Amino acid sequence: MIEILALLQNIAPLLGKTTFRQLSQVIFGMLVISGRITMLGLSRWTEKGGSYRTIQRLYGSLLPWKAIPWLFFQKCLLKAEDEYIMAGDEIVVSKAGKKTYGLDRFFSGLRQQVIPSVSFFTFSLVNVREEQSYPLQISQIVKSAEEKAARKLKAEVKQDQKTAEKKKVGRPKGSKNKDKQEVVLNAELLRIQKWLHAFLEKVGTALRLKYLVMDGHFGNYPSAYMVRKEKLHLISKMRSDAALYAAFEGEHAGPGPKPRYGAKIDWRKLDAKYLMETSLEDKVRTAIYQGQFCNKEFAFALNVVFIIKTNLETQSQAHVILFSTDLEQAYDQIIKFYSLRFQIEFNFRDAKQYWGLEDFMNVKETTVTNAVNLAFFMVNFSQALLQPFRQQNPEYSILDLKSHYRGYRYASEVIKMLPEKPDAILLADIFQKIAHLGAIHPLLEPSASS
Repeated sequence: MIEILALLQNIAPLLGKTTFRQLSQVIFGMLVISGRITMLGLSRWTEKGGSYRTIQRLYGSLLPWKAIPWLFFQKCLLKAEDEYIMAGDEIVVSKAGKKTYGLDRFFSGLRQQVIPSVSFFTFSLVNVREEQSYPLQISQIVKSAEEKAARKLKAEVKQDQKTAEKKKVGRPKGSKNKDKQEVVLNAELLRIQKWLHAFLEKVGTALRLKYLVMDGHFGNYPSAYMVRKEKLHLISKMRSDAALYAAFEGEHAGPGPKPRYGAKIDWRKLDAKYLMETSLEDKVRTAIYQGQFCNKEFAFALNVVFIIKTNLETQSQAHVILFSTDLEQAYDQIIKFYSLRFQIEFNFRDAKQYWGLEDFMNVKETTVTNAVNLAFFMVNFSQALLQPFRQQNPEYSILDLKSHYRGYRYASEVIKMLPEKPDAILLADIFQKIAHLGAIHPLLEPSASS
């Protein structure tokens, strides 16, 4: 419990004394609990007055979640000498009932279908050297009535187009060329832009951020335009059938402006001048190509990387197209940074599996906000708690950490029943032995600080 209080001292200026005490009890309960992390479950595992009513008061309080994660990261996890990139992604949490704040129908990537759920957009900082992501801003997606009506109308129009007997081919009469430099962002991107701007203002000059990595859902021009407006470069993935063109290099002899697009790129027949690297493993050849290509949806050229895998036995092929808006970025860095985007998925997994993101039963706006932000805060808090253990055993995991604190809880309750308290040496040995009972790595000796 001492190390929990020591870490929480870093955010104490943002909390009142009562809130600080309640939060410490809830965090201890989340570390020792063995079942679902609900308010009732936490009240059964906390100690020193962590009653159900106390936990209710904490979840019903307005906590400064816009400041807490960043301050804790600065004090306990930031390594100023390391390089950081930003990652952004949406997480969907399934919910039953009809009363949870923000409840709507969102697309779940795990289930590959639209489900009743609540959704949150997360920005994290990824340490490139450690390959570790730290979620620092969690914002709930709440669709407005106007947005829902517009989406419903769009779906109806699309359905009408599908059912039409004959669709007119060609460009509508009287239509004019559109200025690609000016983009009207949809409601989703406007929300994300607002949150991105707020996050960058919070970071300020503490870190020099250059890249934002997002998944293939954002591999389009409006998303790239939005990111560039915030003076960042976007790294993302394009559709496998994206139409890419080399820049026009021939002589322009006809009337009108000089053509911008040259020959269309066929990923199966890429010119050898674009080849950067080849490797062979288990009869699968991997070829990596890089070049500056154009897409007719984008107003500027892109730094594109093709990763093509060929099975030498069957000659079957698969490919991935990554891109960056930074034309000077090396191909290996684009690949590495995009692969690091997946670290935010591990944050989502930990928040759901260990810290109650999938378990909370709160329905009001404040309680939902606290439950979700607390789950993500525990992702970072647990990383800070793990640091002294991993100095001795790099494989020490969150399950080992929870086993350690659960053993502490059992030992403290047993010692209370003894007629006489053991001496300090025996007491330390008791805590150490019991803390190892459920550990996956039982040979680990806890450091003096824990």
